[in-house]
Amino acid sequence: MVSTNTELSYNSKIEGEVIVTRADAVVNWIRSNSMWPMPMGLACCAIELMASAASRFDIARFGAEVMRFSPRQSDVMIVAGTVTYKMATSLRRIYDQMASPKWVIAMGACASTGGMYRSYAVLQGVDRIVPVDIYISGCPPRPEALLDAVIKLQGKIRREPSARKLFTA
Repeated sequence: MVSTNTELSYNSKIEGEVIVTRADAVVNWIRSNSMWPMPMGLACCAIELMASAASRFDIARFGAEVMRFSPRQSDVMIVAGTVTYKMATSLRRIYDQMASPKWVIAMGACASTGGMYRSYAVLQGVDRIVPVDIYISGCPPRPEALLDAVIKLQGKIRREPSARKLFTA
């Protein structure tokens, strides 16, 4: 039974509830709704990161409930706070140990641009050592800003190609 209008109609050739989609869309939907964050709490922004996981803000509602402190078990690094040059090598090593695909959220002014610290010891933005997907402004940003960043990262993940081409033209 085929309908000419845009409403969904019953098709007698398909029994049961069947959803037809692309494999990329399914894989990206799964990835975006089961993110495992690696909290890199380096300064005061880490307090707001902890608050986002508590019952009031509940980051678990957005599929990012399992905070992993092992880079091998996480796929989203949340850099929260001031990154010093001494800590930068460790942060890069932890990022390299994460399995692909992986994403980075720079939380706060210090992680994004160095913040108010213009000294020889402070890295002026974590994007100088790791690629950053989402920036969160503020000093410190509210937990709602982190939740908004998680939602934006989910949208970015859903638009990515999930499998790389095996052969090049």
